[in-house]
Amino acid sequence: MLSVKEKDLKYNLHSWSAQGGLDPIVVTKAEGIYFWDENGKRYADMSAQLVNSNLGHGNQAIADAIAEQAKDIAFIGPGFALKCRSDAAEAIVRATGFADGAKVFFANAGAEANENAIKIARQYTGKYKIFSQYRSYHGSSAGAGMLTGEPRRFFNEPGSIGFVKYDTPYPYRTPKACRFNSEDEIAEFYLELLENQILYEGPDTIAAIWYESVVGSNGVIIAPARWYQGVRELCDKYGILMVADEVMAGWYRTGKCFAYMNFGYEPDMITFAKGSTCGYAPLGGVVMQARIASFFDDTPLGCGLTYSAHPLGCAAAVATLRQYEELDIANAMKPASELLADTLDGFVSAHSCVGDVRHIGLFSAVELVKDKESREPLVPFGNDPDGIMGRIMGMLKERGFWTYTHENMIIVAPPLIITPDELREQLAILDEVLTKVDKMI
Repeated sequence: MLSVKEKDLKYNLHSWSAQGGLDPIVVTKAEGIYFWDENGKRYADMSAQLVNSNLGHGNQAIADAIAEQAKDIAFIGPGFALKCRSDAAEAIVRATGFADGAKVFFANAGAEANENAIKIARQYTGKYKIFSQYRSYHGSSAGAGMLTGEPRRFFNEPGSIGFVKYDTPYPYRTPKACRFNSEDEIAEFYLELLENQILYEGPDTIAAIWYESVVGSNGVIIAPARWYQGVRELCDKYGILMVADEVMAGWYRTGKCFAYMNFGYEPDMITFAKGSTCGYAPLGGVVMQARIASFFDDTPLGCGLTYSAHPLGCAAAVATLRQYEELDIANAMKPASELLADTLDGFVSAHSCVGDVRHIGLFSAVELVKDKESREPLVPFGNDPDGIMGRIMGMLKERGFWTYTHENMIIVAPPLIITPDELREQLAILDEVLTKVDKMI
């Protein structure tokens, strides 16, 4: 009889991996911020799985809501009204802060949310080009993969027409020939580049400008507030929709319900998933402002999915959003957020391999370099020929610190329920591993 791991490797294909060298952990238990393997080893979930398990493992209220809904009505087609469906839509739309008349179209995940938002943007504007930023990830399906601005998009190329990439502020890696005195100057530089590109491509062809409200897996890159506000002004000036991908950054990951709320502007549409159910059931969607929603009062919406607004996902979302409020997550996470910021800031001076750290709420990345002066990345963009980042991940894993790396970044984004003591224990492990990386370089 095959073991769990043997059966997994025989029948299951794993994402983004050559299958031959895989050695997946067999998980037997998960609770709070931890999970355990078949040998009883405990891991701290310092990436909240895929930055979606915001409320950790084993939340009974969410599990009970799914079970109760499954006993009541496990599935009914998306064309029917259902209490959990109506309640989820109301709670999610209200959470955005959008004015009355805003609506949501439900999907099952972030990629699907972005796919349908592309169609909505094109249908509403009658235009076809979609701008999206480099160093971004929006999903791996056909349209979302073309939105993506990092090497994982290459699997989708050549794709459909109309996808245009633009550059955004990355304060740690501004052009070497440029010298800026403030973040506002950085923002204005990139806004000028973006406006030029809009004019070159033709404003009358551009349906939407897409971006991650805070860039996630590509390094938790936080643009200056002025940049977000300036993009809003450009979109208004040229009749272009501003679409915020909040799939990873949403649902209190940055300390506010949605990341855009940190920067003093409001987008036209939001795509969401992950933290809306914390992974207890699949759910995603697109929230659109009232003027976009009302367009479809007389025009058929060109989107449809068998599992749109699935009852179990909606029940999970209602319970999850209620848990955010009952646990007062926005305030409860502040002590851990402050500890994370202070500790990571200290790593910059303490470790020769740490070029930069970026953090907002419980969303952070440690950027590793070969040389602080030149800022040369520890591994080249899109390539790790010597498997250096994999070795670093192995050292963390050995010590029970579970996360993931991307390019030359280590992501640190634990469940929002983590306590300062739990976080302090894990950051000590990261500190120890970074000391070993210092010696490697």
